[in-house]
Amino acid sequence: MFSLLNILQAQIHFNLFQSKSEDKVQLDLSLSVPLCPQMRTLDSSSSCCLRVKDRCPRPKGFLNLLLTKAFLLVLLFGTVWSITGQECLPGGNLFGIIILFVCSVLGGKLLGLIQLPTLPPFPPLLGMLLAGLLLRNVPYVSAAVFIGPHWSAALRNVALSVILTRAGLGLDPSALRRLKAVCVRVAVGPCVLEACVVAVVSHFLLHLPWIWDSVSFQGIPTLLMAAGSFDDILAITGFSTCLGIAFSTGSTWMNILKGLLEVVGGVAAGLILGLFLCLFPSSDQEDLVLRRTLLLVGLSVFSVFFSHVVGFAGAGGLCTLVLSFLAALGWKTDKAPVAAMVGRCWDVFQPLLFGLIGAEITVTSLNPSTVGLGVACILIGLLVRLLVTFLLVHLGGFTLKEKLFIAVAWLPKATVQAAIGSKALDLARDKGDETLIRFGLDVLTLAVLAILITAPIGALGIGLAGPRLLKRPSEPVEGPVGSNSAGMRPTTDYVPNCGLNTNANSTANFV
Repeated sequence: MFSLLNILQAQIHFNLFQSKSEDKVQLDLSLSVPLCPQMRTLDSSSSCCLRVKDRCPRPKGFLNLLLTKAFLLVLLFGTVWSITGQECLPGGNLFGIIILFVCSVLGGKLLGLIQLPTLPPFPPLLGMLLAGLLLRNVPYVSAAVFIGPHWSAALRNVALSVILTRAGLGLDPSALRRLKAVCVRVAVGPCVLEACVVAVVSHFLLHLPWIWDSVSFQGIPTLLMAAGSFDDILAITGFSTCLGIAFSTGSTWMNILKGLLEVVGGVAAGLILGLFLCLFPSSDQEDLVLRRTLLLVGLSVFSVFFSHVVGFAGAGGLCTLVLSFLAALGWKTDKAPVAAMVGRCWDVFQPLLFGLIGAEITVTSLNPSTVGLGVACILIGLLVRLLVTFLLVHLGGFTLKEKLFIAVAWLPKATVQAAIGSKALDLARDKGDETLIRFGLDVLTLAVLAILITAPIGALGIGLAGPRLLKRPSEPVEGPVGSNSAGMRPTTDYVPNCGLNTNANSTANFV
């Protein structure tokens, strides 16, 4: 009985095994035999691609990074072109802005590489300005690299907003309280006296009307070193007031009253917006630094542009200074990361600003006598500024060497001259008056000449005089140190404590 059961069980297992073997053979045959010729071609192509992929070298390291960035650049250009069309092609505004930015950055880098023995490096801003000058005056290139007046003016106004924001953030209230008398004297005295001298000289040499003499000075304003923020207020307010009077058709006294209203309105608006920034965003929010920076820069840019829309151009700059200063007071030590992010914005707009001001100059249209007489006006003004500065710091408790260094360091002019030097020309073009356009070109020429003359003089003077006239402090200087946006060699280690933090237009850190 048991043997019969064993035989039946063995027979069942054998039949099952045989059926599975046949199914497996059929499955293997189905896999090994293609269903159609197309399947055979696909299989051979995939195997060939795999062999080529294994044998071809794969770029790595720097080559891979270069190819990736090139592809991203082409992709970005294609996307922008598909949206804007002709604007990003040669002759369009976007194309001109991009080429100007790249050439200005390269010009600044190349000039910074020039190292003369025993001499400090030249400021990169000169290379940026010269790059714009070349793009405008090289045949065929000037036609391809075109930036419309409206685009150029808008970019310069944004740059001016960033400049004034950095100036407001750079003010140190505790330092102001310590040496406020010296700082006010140095900020106001040389500026006012140089303005008067240049106004008189330019009236007789360049034959400008008296009010345009004041504009010609303010077109190359004196935003320098420690007291630069006060100088910002004085120069920009004076420039806006004189510019409004020069282009006005009403009563002179009414225009002066309008200038005073711009001052009051700008300060009041700055106080309101500054208080708003102290409260919003609150300190418990995420990405606090980014949100504060966006609000600060956004309100600054809005203030400058909105003031032009309502016809009170001078109020926007003052509003920006006041709101950034008040915001910095509310943020206290937390303002440092915000100032750093604003500094990154300036790294973008600095090449654009100096490239644009250089691109406004057409060499063939310059009058040689205007250039020569303009240089004479600038040199006379600088001599007066040098002497007045030396005399005004006489009672500040400085040594003779420190007084000489302060006088030399007060000479350079660069950043805001580029931002507002062409404003008179922009307004004259809007008016369509050939006489006003000629005056505007003279003001712009003076601004560019002031940058070309004073920037290298300031760089060489500060770099050479600092180690020889000043001593390194035995203790660290109090207060935060501002950035050196003009491209000069920092001299913080040598400079005495004058009581103000350096702002964005400094040629040396005068803390």
